[in-house]
This record gives sequence, structure tokens and C-alpha cells, in this order.
Amino acid sequence: MPVAHVNGINIDYELEGEGPETVVLISGLADDLETWGFQLPDLLAAGLRVLRFDNRGVGKTDSPSGPYTSRLLADDAKALVDHLDLKDVHLVGVSMGGMISQEYALAYGSDLRSLTLACTYAAPGAFCSRMFDLWGDVAARLGVPFLMRGVTLWAFTVPFFSDRAEEADEFDQAMADIRMPAEAYLSQLNVVTTHDAEDRVSSIDVPTLVLAGQEDILIPVSLSVRLHELVPNSVWATVPGGHSCNWERPASFNATLIEFIRRHAL
Repeated sequence: MPVAHVNGINIDYELEGEGPETVVLISGLADDLETWGFQLPDLLAAGLRVLRFDNRGVGKTDSPSGPYTSRLLADDAKALVDHLDLKDVHLVGVSMGGMISQEYALAYGSDLRSLTLACTYAAPGAFCSRMFDLWGDVAARLGVPFLMRGVTLWAFTVPFFSDRAEEADEFDQAMADIRMPAEAYLSQLNVVTTHDAEDRVSSIDVPTLVLAGQEDILIPVSLSVRLHELVPNSVWATVPGGHSCNWERPASFNATLIEFIRRHAL
């Protein structure tokens, strides 16, 4: 995979496809670029060029000492976009990636043709803050693989575990095999605990889709609704599934995303 040295670090990335429209995908907490595997085929089949990359702290991208912030990771993404000379991109962020994408839109909105904020919030609120405090304690004491096996239970709906047990076991094993040091995880965790753009997202001036899994319990749907209410003229949509609806129900997620991108294509 190619590597770009930007913003003081080496960022591992993949740029695929030949279409005139470029989609930039920003991943969630502890997720590397491979986690977009359920989206990539449909995006490429739709004639879109796709940029995926490992955020600071995960995968093959450098993991300098933290803590990190949503603005820092947005600056990383901006530096990579500029390095690749990409213009008028469609920015898509899921979960933590949605927080990074808000900061990108606020600081560099002229880069964007559209913005999709999926399964995310403008501020964590009391519930998510308590949950993330617990995650930090577990990661520090028992390690990231142990923690991520538990996070799987929050990320999918109950029927996923009963009706698709083999897939659930595969995700469980993938989480158990994750190779992310606790220090790097905690540096990324700071992004989701400190992100607060509630008093700023009203300045976003980009066509925006706020998308949520209908049964998301990790980032409650009410927080995504609040984000939609705060972003002027944003479009609201839900798809079946929980927090990881892009993995649990990719066909619905991808169709909704592609339709929105096409609506705002050149």
C-alpha cells in the first residue's frame, strides 16, 4: 500500500477507481482502512474513485504519542487530500470518522461537494461519556483485544447474533486478533470523549447527510438526530441495523450513501 508523509506522520492509504467523483472515507475508533471492505465494491461499481486510509494511531499509519483530537485527525485527512491533489471530494465519516469529518467541514469546507456523517454525534452527552470512560479503563487494564470483543455486542443488533452466528464469530475473532497498543487506542479514544462541535456545526455550509442505524445503541439515534437538527439544511436518513450498520446491512447503507453522493455530483 502507498504511504504519504504528511502533517508530520506517515499515512497508509489506498486510492482506487477511475471515476470523476472522489469519495474520501474516514474510519471510526480502532478501525483501519480494511473496515470499508463492505462499501468498496459498491462504490467502485457506481463509478466512484475511493480514498481509504488508516487514521493516526491505527493500522500501518504512524502512532505518535497522544492524546489525539478530532481537529488533529481532520488536519491529517486534509494533508493527505492535498498531497493527492484531490478536489471537490465527497467526505464520508462513520462514528469517530464522523466527528473528524465535522471538523474537516468546518475548517476546509471549500474542499467538499458533500458530507456524510454516519452513526455519530456533535457532542457525546452523559451516556456516551460514561461508556467511553469505562472503555478506557478496560483497555488500560485488560488490553484492546479484550475490550473490542465487548464492543462487538454494542455494535450489532440482537438478530445479527442469532441469525448470522457464523459472521458474528468472524467479527469476534477479528476483534480478538486486533493489534493495537493500549496507548494508541487511548490516544484515539480521546477524540470521541473530547469532541464537541454543538455550538459550531451550524456553520457547516456543505450538502450534508446525517445517517444512523435504526437500532444504534452505542451512539444513540437521538444524538444523531440532534446533529441533524444542528446542521443547516441537512438530510436525515436511517438504515436497518445498529451502530455498525455499514457492516451489518451494507446494501442499505451503500444504496443510501450512493444516492446522496449522486445527487451532489458534478
